[in-house]
Amino acid sequence: MMLEKLSPAPGAKKKSKRVGRGDGSGHGTYSGRGCKGQKSRSGGNKMRPGFEGGQLPLIKRLPQKRGFTNPFRTEYSTVNIDKLGIFEPGSEVTPEKLVAAGVVKSLQRPIKILAAGEISHPLVIKANKFSAAAKAKIEAAGGKAEEVGHESQAG
Repeated sequence: MMLEKLSPAPGAKKKSKRVGRGDGSGHGTYSGRGCKGQKSRSGGNKMRPGFEGGQLPLIKRLPQKRGFTNPFRTEYSTVNIDKLGIFEPGSEVTPEKLVAAGVVKSLQRPIKILAAGEISHPLVIKANKFSAAAKAKIEAAGGKAEEVGHESQAG
């Protein structure tokens, strides 16, 4: 075997398409771009996704498929009642005490108590919101659920 006799496998190398070199080349006149229209012009294939040539796009024709985000939605810091077992029986649990205990990161958001888990001892819990099931579990354990306004917290 000699290096100068080596050649690539048949069909491995293709000649590049030379467009715009006259009709005899097979790629003359329209240079493989077809006739007229946005895609036939220079820079005409750089359209953003979803662009339909000026026609009202599908994403705008079907608003129910798009959804929306409510800018006025209240985001709560949620606390499950099983996390409240760290407090002594009969003690008062306030948003400030929840932050001090590391159950909630900050008082930026209002606090909502949820019913996941169990609570075994009575507590007086003060929070901005309670789920109905959480309130029932707290009262069943002999505790009290008191709602406080978000304004009273330090933000």
